[in-house]
Amino acid sequence: MTSWTPQPTGLKQILDTIIESTNEENNQDTQQAITEKLNEFTRVPEYIAYLAYILAFMPQQEDRIRTIAGYLLKNNARLIVRAAPEVVAYVKASVLQAFFDPSMMVRNAAGQDIVSFLGILEPKNWPECLQQLVHTLDSSSLDQQEAAFNVLEKACEDYPRKLDVEINGQWPLEFMIPKFLVLSEHPSPKMRAHAIACLSYFVPIGCQALFTHIDQFIACLFKRASDDDPQVRRHVCQALVLLLASRPEKLMPEMANVAEYMLYSTKDKNENVALEACEFWLTFAEDPDLAPWLHPLLGKVAPVLLDCMVYGEDDLLWLEGDAEDAHVPDKDSDIKPRHYGGKAHGLEREAANGDGSSKPKVGAYGEEFEDESDSDFEDEDDEFADEMSTEWNLRKCAAAALDVLAVRFGADMLNHLLEPLKTKLWSEDWLQRESGILALGAMAEGCIDAIEPHLPTLIPYLINTLNDSKPLVRSISCWTLGRYASWCTQPISEEHKNQFFIPTLEGLLRMVLDSNKRVQEAGCSAFATLEEDAGPELAPYLEPVLRNLVIAFERYQHKNMLILYDAVGTLADAVGNALQNPSYVDILMPPLLKRWSKLKDDDEDLVPLLEQNPDMDEPDRSFLVVALDLLSGLTQGLGMALENSISRSQPNLLSLLTICLKHPQAPPHMPAVMAELIVQLDPEPKVEFISACNNAAWSVGEVALRYGRDEPEFQQWVHLLVSRLIPILLHPKAPRSLHENAAVSIGRIGLMHPQMVAPLLPEFAQAWCQALYEIRDNEEKDSAFRGLCTLVQTNPAGIAKASPYLRYLSHLLPC
Repeated sequence: MTSWTPQPTGLKQILDTIIESTNEENNQDTQQAITEKLNEFTRVPEYIAYLAYILAFMPQQEDRIRTIAGYLLKNNARLIVRAAPEVVAYVKASVLQAFFDPSMMVRNAAGQDIVSFLGILEPKNWPECLQQLVHTLDSSSLDQQEAAFNVLEKACEDYPRKLDVEINGQWPLEFMIPKFLVLSEHPSPKMRAHAIACLSYFVPIGCQALFTHIDQFIACLFKRASDDDPQVRRHVCQALVLLLASRPEKLMPEMANVAEYMLYSTKDKNENVALEACEFWLTFAEDPDLAPWLHPLLGKVAPVLLDCMVYGEDDLLWLEGDAEDAHVPDKDSDIKPRHYGGKAHGLEREAANGDGSSKPKVGAYGEEFEDESDSDFEDEDDEFADEMSTEWNLRKCAAAALDVLAVRFGADMLNHLLEPLKTKLWSEDWLQRESGILALGAMAEGCIDAIEPHLPTLIPYLINTLNDSKPLVRSISCWTLGRYASWCTQPISEEHKNQFFIPTLEGLLRMVLDSNKRVQEAGCSAFATLEEDAGPELAPYLEPVLRNLVIAFERYQHKNMLILYDAVGTLADAVGNALQNPSYVDILMPPLLKRWSKLKDDDEDLVPLLEQNPDMDEPDRSFLVVALDLLSGLTQGLGMALENSISRSQPNLLSLLTICLKHPQAPPHMPAVMAELIVQLDPEPKVEFISACNNAAWSVGEVALRYGRDEPEFQQWVHLLVSRLIPILLHPKAPRSLHENAAVSIGRIGLMHPQMVAPLLPEFAQAWCQALYEIRDNEEKDSAFRGLCTLVQTNPAGIAKASPYLRYLSHLLPC
């Protein structure tokens, strides 16, 4: 052990505070004071060493006290970066000691600490930890083996690139990969699952140590494909998905068998296995180079995906979808943080399917962590139940796969689904009807030409389902009508308007005022889509539209009020000057002003409410400068102590800073801002940093446009930015919004600096096209595609790999 020792007074203060925090009789004020006190301890340079001491060397304390110290240590792990060498050495030694403590709770907490510290310090700076974990895999104790493998799996998942390094002249993975392959045959199913999971996480990064043994790895997957344990099968499916995305040529010789296995697994009774298998078809469909292998499988794949889109019993329990709950106030946990100024592109399909999931924990790019029941780690997420309805699940994955298949194969795909889809749409079982309506919406974009002849029948059918007694049917019908809004709003003839546009308009307005909050949300969102597509065609109907929206202002709870604000803003954009009619202003402004009068200066509704008035003057420049100077001083003076305040700020402080970047006075401060944005562009962000990465990916494109063409000052950042944006774009597990924001910014930087970016075009051209070819037309898409065209003109050979998209691209811009 190192020379550091705790001071009795400091130890007592921290220990007493932790003990006091466990008092169940504490009221909210007392608990808040304890939290503030714990936060103050973070200013003590040796704080993490005290926590490590309590965790590892105070067996006389209750296990839960030591465990809380371990969790506090994990939450403050980044303090180790600026800690003194003796503190760093002590903490490292202590958590390894605690990892072998007799108490399971303490071991679990120490394991989480190891994952955090190993990621922050990096294995090359803590090789003894990695060595001890690998050595423990040969322990005579199965519990110790599984605990060590659990830590290794999370490390492999969170930061595989940091493990693929040379340490003291050796590459640890050259030993670890063969070790994992051997352990895939272990008698314990947990050990087998860990082994396959660890191996699979190195596939996306092109790990040479794994690819040296790629044939053994694939043989291992085939052997474990029929494993009795569902966790093992789930990781087999996950590995096959990752191989398909990164090394498809290795699967092609056995694709017939692989496809049959994945079809079988997509119907697995264990939803986690089925979900991973379903990801296979989504990945398959997204790669245009694999279309010749996928096309012959459509007849089998499409009906299976359709069946996967039916709500399960667990989904319905979580959703409680039948409630007439419009009058019930929202809980704080119902309302997710909103980031103003950032952009989330892509299809709306995920937002519409508010169904549940049985996944307890999600990794940085949406991949699952091990099920809590099979894990040595305890997930203390108190809001888990409230977040269930937004998790990625089998239903959503199947809908997404069907969407991409429709785009890829159009009418050919629809032909395989016509009969099963008809059966579902006219089924007596509302669950079957609902899934059929979802499928109809999912196919809207890709199959529109083939579906269009059927729309004169389908649109009235959808409008009629808005009267269904089941809120979930009404909700999904709203979403699907929104997907076909562009067809309904076409100014083809007066008959078309009377038969389709006006009934759709009236139906969605009724849903805006539905008695169920989920239907209100779907109706309001779909109506906003209708507004965008109808544009000036909506002007003659403004009075009834406004009167309905005004009623919604009186009825809506907090969460849906935010969506209503957006619908009003979209309406203003759609009809333009028509809304300036004094009679319309008299209808709309009173409820907005009434809402304004109820808000405090720090209310999170203030920003979306202000967005309803696009003509409002920006804040006086002097106020902006004073505010920014104050924030700068606070940041310099308080440092990391501001972190919690910044993360809780509403409106989001980072989003507001992004807006300030566009101000004419911003450039002198840009070097420091750009340095921070570049740091946030992490190809493998932790789950809590994905939003920051997303905002940074969007912001750098905005900055590039602001600087202008071939601006010398911005050129210093081009290679740094693109070198970080491309890995984000190419990461197979990155969220779609992150892919899209990275692609948009690459295009914008390319538009401004084509000579610097064009040589890299072959690396990202195909992924770039895949990321953006489905998003809606807007200014960002326009500038991004103009950037791509400029890059193609500069380096024509660089687009060769994305040639399947060239025909589509030719319809977008005159390149």
